[in-house]
Amino acid sequence: MPRDTRRPDRVGEAVREEIAAFLAGGVKDPRVVGLVTVTAVEMSRDLAQANVFVSVYGSDEERALTMEGLESVATGLRGRVGRALHLRIAPHITFRQDDSIARASRIETLLAGLKAPPAPDAAVAADEKHSQGSTPEGTDDGR
Repeated sequence: MPRDTRRPDRVGEAVREEIAAFLAGGVKDPRVVGLVTVTAVEMSRDLAQANVFVSVYGSDEERALTMEGLESVATGLRGRVGRALHLRIAPHITFRQDDSIARASRIETLLAGLKAPPAPDAAVAADEKHSQGSTPEGTDDGR
């Protein structure tokens, strides 16, 4: 009988939704201070391990505190996820910080800077340099 290779993906998506609902309902740990978004969940093939990728909005200090708080609630969250999804073995949950949103924002900012027109002073200086250097072809003052 062929093994369903998509099951870890399906379970991972269900785990992501359950953890997102838990976080939206409010976490009791006071260290979870930043806005937390669950971006992805990678499940091991045997469904015993869940790597939960989160994006935390806030300062570096708030991010560090929030990650500590999430690690502390992971054990209790493990039982909740196992019961909610009717899993035989509740996965061990490990939170990992996902910086892809911050990197994408930085790249967009850099690209926007490249697309911006040059400063007016630079454009005027370039035009003056070009007009002083030569006369257009085909124009001869006859001197």
